[in-house]
Amino acid sequence: MMELIQTQQSDGVLTIAINRADKKNALTREMYQSMADAIRSVKENSAIKVIRIRGEGSCFTAGNDISDFANRQDGEHVGETAAFMAALADTPKVVIAQVHGLAVGIGTTLLLHCDFVYCATNTRFVLPFINLGLVPEYASSYLLPRLAGHRKAAEWLMLGEPFGADEACHFGLVTKVVDTDELAQTVDEVCAKLVGKPAFSLVQTKYLLKNDADDIQQQMNEELDVFIEAMGTEAAREAFDAFLKKRPINPEKFK
Repeated sequence: MMELIQTQQSDGVLTIAINRADKKNALTREMYQSMADAIRSVKENSAIKVIRIRGEGSCFTAGNDISDFANRQDGEHVGETAAFMAALADTPKVVIAQVHGLAVGIGTTLLLHCDFVYCATNTRFVLPFINLGLVPEYASSYLLPRLAGHRKAAEWLMLGEPFGADEACHFGLVTKVVDTDELAQTVDEVCAKLVGKPAFSLVQTKYLLKNDADDIQQQMNEELDVFIEAMGTEAAREAFDAFLKKRPINPEKFK
């Protein structure tokens, strides 16, 4: 079986590639656990300074595999996803996201926990939780307003509509927008620069920058409680059923 999460260690960099291109890199519970394990495996490895996350094929990730997600009992899916996000938020390594095509749901949320985000000009971001009867996840309701301001965060999270690379860059979600054919080389060069930095200074600079870890963890916990509650609502059940059956949503169920 083809590995849906591919990992490689080379020249001081752990690369995590989401490798489910035929499904737009939609993430299953097993894929989340594989990414969590990969990040944790290098936590004490002094040879690795940088973690690079990218997607194979036409996009970064379409977010959760909705069928995998919908077939679980309320909150049952959460363990592996939470393990991945905790590993990402806690890692002392510098994390770089290399983003192209679609970055849906957690594909955008996870970027808030990366240190660098480089995206192609064709990238489309969306935080569609409200359209699924759900709420923001993994401290996005804490981090997005601090990054983009309350107004823009409200627009992204309350309307749940797609936005492009330039808007994402203007409001601080991404470090830089580059041409699609230059994206990999740009990230290669940044990785090499970071690997060349003094290890102690690199780790401690990241630590000092992330001085609100306790607040982030508290918000993650609060969001998760509400998220699990939201999954049990009539609106969420209707949204998932409509998605899986490819039918229009009954607006009466969203009241």
